[in-house]
Order: sequence, then structure tokens, then C-alpha cells
Amino acid sequence: MLAFLNISNFALISELKVEFDRGLNLLTGETGSGKSIIVDALGVLIGDRFSPELIRAGERHASVEGLFALGAHPQVEAILEEAGLGPRAGGDVELVVRRELSAEGRGRVFVNNRLATLSLLRNLRPLLVDIHGQGTQQTLFDPETHLELLDAFADLAAGREGVAAAYRRWSALNRELEALRRDESEKFHLTDALRFQVSELEAARLAAGEDEQLEAERRRLANLEKLTELCSDAYNTTYEESDSTVARLSRLERQVEELSQYKASYKNYSEGLASARVVLEDLSATLRDFLDGLTFSPERLAEIEGRLAELARLKRKYGGTIESALEHLESSRQSLGEVAMEHARFEARVESPADLSGEEAAKSFTAAGFDRVEFYFSANAGEPLRPLAKVASGGEASRMMLVLKTSASPARFPRTIVFDEVDAGIGGRVSEAVGLKLKALSRTNQVLCVTHQAQIARFADTHLRVDKHAAAGRTEVSVGRLDRRRQVEEIARMLTGAEITDTARRHAREMLKTT
Repeated sequence: MLAFLNISNFALISELKVEFDRGLNLLTGETGSGKSIIVDALGVLIGDRFSPELIRAGERHASVEGLFALGAHPQVEAILEEAGLGPRAGGDVELVVRRELSAEGRGRVFVNNRLATLSLLRNLRPLLVDIHGQGTQQTLFDPETHLELLDAFADLAAGREGVAAAYRRWSALNRELEALRRDESEKFHLTDALRFQVSELEAARLAAGEDEQLEAERRRLANLEKLTELCSDAYNTTYEESDSTVARLSRLERQVEELSQYKASYKNYSEGLASARVVLEDLSATLRDFLDGLTFSPERLAEIEGRLAELARLKRKYGGTIESALEHLESSRQSLGEVAMEHARFEARVESPADLSGEEAAKSFTAAGFDRVEFYFSANAGEPLRPLAKVASGGEASRMMLVLKTSASPARFPRTIVFDEVDAGIGGRVSEAVGLKLKALSRTNQVLCVTHQAQIARFADTHLRVDKHAAAGRTEVSVGRLDRRRQVEEIARMLTGAEITDTARRHAREMLKTT
């Protein structure tokens, strides 16, 4: 895993040190705060282009350094040994990678404090970090990697021992396919039921708290005579009568004012009496307006009674409350589409050269066999399948990779996986589903994720906030690790924006309790 990142004079960053932990590391902050700069720096560290334009304005040198704690890793050790950077240690591997660049364009690579080549760094890259987002879908957009991903998805990583093992796997999948075909009618029934429920709930146009508002309005209409009498009496007592409370309080104000001329301590009561008069005048105005608006409408009462009966039926059917009915509507909409790709189709196309022999067969044969695999994808209903690299947006590709990696054999990807656009264009329960998948992936890999969604941030094992501020006339980027209290504040900000309310804080605390 990536344990430590040290960035100097990179873009807007003058000096930044960040520690990461195992599990799910979330980076949040205002738009433009510099979160993606950190991801870009990590990309440079593992082999992306490091150009002079990335050096902070006014500086001559820039560097990015990272410490990777890999545990026992014979593949990394073998690469280092082949490059002449030390014999195999046979135990846990710690790898320090550093890249330096000067304004003149001269760059250097160091691995474990020894000068190394960019070629070595790119050989190590697949074993260290996998970045997805902002157009850096190296793995998913490269068809050369699709066969490996497909084997991992089908849990075949340990099953490349030959045709017999492949045949056994094919036979098992074929039996499963036959079982699915036998259950096709049941799936259609389930789909029809979900469609009916969605249609029924959408037609009802439910709104949270609607039943409580209608109950209050029904009570007012049903008790109009009593309300009119109460409101009229209160208004007369407060303001309308010649000897009203407001009139008597005004006289008392004048009397106290006169007394204060003879005994100064009475002056202390004047402000309180004036405040009381203002409160009573405001109450009287409210009573008058409420009284003017009290009209009996049998048509409206009947409409309310009918709507409440419909709400009661739906609440009994879908969990007892409007909120539970709305949750059922959302979950029904999201069934088989839990990462905001409910209309998406995915296909892995396998091409096998037939009847090849001699030189042609030798050219096609690799360590992975003869087959060539490419992923095809369509995000929208009615659109044809096309090569994934040509049609998927950054967010779609990130979420597709998230699905693939949480479905694949977990031991196949023991590395740091970075997602920078995984929440693009999604929200609500879809964000929560993405958060759950990120959490599942972080149980077997270290995950770094840049997000603007509170529903994703709530799952963080390590929550880091990125801020941008001015210091000595220059823009600086900083990163702070959030404790529980500050995490509540950050999630509340993500829910409401700049102005954080007590309601948002309560919601944030509830979200963190349920992770």
C-alpha cells in the first residue's frame, strides 16, 4: 500500500506531506481545492509524464516521493533484482520511489535511493498503483489488459493450468446458465412486479412529511368554529379592546418612565417593557392574519380525506411511513443497476484464431494463450455496443472498473487503487451503492478516492480534507486528517454547502453511525 506521499513545488503545491492507511482513504474538499493535483502527482510518481509545466511558478525544481509498504512481494523483488537494485530479501518489501524534475527539463528517477530508469518504474507500476479517473483509465481502456481482467472476473487466476481446468469451469458456467434459463419466467414476474410498484409509487407523487401537513390542515378545517373563537378572543384581549393588554402595557411604560425621573433604578425596566409590547403587537398581527385566512371549504376537506386515505394505503403496503415508501421506490428503480448504470450493457468479446499453424500460431501465442479479449459497453438503452475506450465517460469507466474489481478474485489486485471520477453524475442512493462497493474493495486493497458525495465519504476509514488558501501572496494546498468531530462537520458541509446547519450535523452523525 501507499504509506506516505511527499510533494514539493508541484503545480499549486509548495510542500505537502500526506500519510495514508490501509482500507478506504477518502479525499474531500471544496471544488478546486487541489484534490486532483494530489492524484496527478501520484500518477507522475508511478510513471506519468513529468513536464516542466508542472513545476510551481517561480521554482527551479519539483519532486514527488512515495513510500510503499508491500509486505511479502516476490514479483517486486524479482523486478528489483533483475534491475540490479539488490538481491531478494525474502521478507516484507518497503519501496521508496522518487521523481525529480528541473526547469530545464532534466528528470531523474530513484528507487530505494538508487538511480533508476523510467522503464523500471513503468514495470513496477502495475504492481503498485492503479489510477482511474480524469482520463487516466490506463487499465480499462487498454484492450491488451482485458483478458487478464476477464480471467480475474471469472476467478480463473489460479486456473490457467490447461484446457481441462478451463473446460471444467466452462461446464460449471454452462450448468448455471441452464438454471438461469429455467428461472427466466420467475425473473420476468419479478421485473413486472417491480415495474408495477415503481409506476404506482411514481403516480402517487409522494413527498416526505406530506401526511403530517395534511393531518394538521384537516384538524384546522374540522375545528374551524373553535379556532375562530379562540383566535378572535385572543386578538381582542391582546390588541382590539380599549383595555387590551397592549394598551395597558403602553400605559405602564409611561408610568415607569415618569417614576424613573424620581428613582433612576426604574429606568432598568423600560427596555424589558418595550420588548414585551413588541412581542404582543407581533402576536396580535399574527392572530389577525390567521383569523382572516380561516375559511371553511368542504371540497378541500374531502380532498384531504381522500389523499390521506391513499397515503395510508401506500404506507401499509410499503413499510408504514412515506419515507419507507420513497425508499422502496428508489430501491426498485435501482434493482440490477446499483452504480447508476441501470440501462448499461456490458459484453466481453473473445476472439480466438482458428486453424493456425507454424509461424502464424507462434506469432499469436503468448503467455496468456491465443485468445484476445476486448470489453464492449453501452451506457444507454437502445444504443449499440461499442469498444469501451471509445464510449465510456470517465465516471462510467471508473464505476465499471469498480464493479469489475469488486467482482474479481480479490487476491488478483493487491495494490493501491485510485478513483478520481467515480461519483461523476450520480447522487442519493446510487452514491451510497458506490460507497458500499468502494468499502468492499478496500477490504482486500488500499483504496484512495476523491469524492464530492457525502454518501461516499461516510464510509471512509481515513478521511482527509484538502484545502486551498493564500499565504504570503501565494496559493497553497494543504491536507488535514479529520477526527470524528471534524468529519461530522465536513460531511455536513458536503450535504448543505457553505452554511452548515444543526440539522445537517445531525444527519451527518446519523450517516456515520450506520456505516
